[in-house]
This record gives sequence, C-alpha cells and structure tokens, in this order.
Amino acid sequence: MPWWLDLVLLSLAATLWFSGSADRDDVWSLLQRMLAVVSVAVVLLGGRQIPLELLALGVALWLPSAGSRRLSTGDAARLSRR
Repeated sequence: MPWWLDLVLLSLAATLWFSGSADRDDVWSLLQRMLAVVSVAVVLLGGRQIPLELLALGVALWLPSAGSRRLSTGDAARLSRR
C-alpha cells in the first residue's frame, strides 16, 4: 500500500474516532469508533509498516495489565470518591 494511502486511512480513523467521541448517540458512536479501529488495523496489518507496528506494540506494552494494582477494585472505588 502506498504511504499516502496510509496517511489518508490514519487521518480518516482519527476523524471518525473524534467524531464518535463527540456524538451523543451511543450506537452511532460505537460504529464510528469500530470503523476507526478497522482503518488503523488495515494500515498496521495490511501495509507492512514496521514503524507503525512497533509503535502499536509499544503502546500495548505501556498499558497496565489486568492484574495491575492500579486496576484493582479498591483503588478504583477510592479514586472515584475523590
């Protein structure tokens, strides 16, 4: 896939994501966000862009794991009371 098509798909994904965040309809918002995720997945998996794949891997490794102390229910309840 040419690099300019990757840029078009990524800009479309960002537009859809932010448009879905601003929309008040939950179903339409979910559809827009799903289309944005699919667009990013096409760029990452179909284009064979190693730098983008490494960036996505870095973000995935940066996210907290499910067993993290930050995600425990006691901490979440305490933070929500503040």
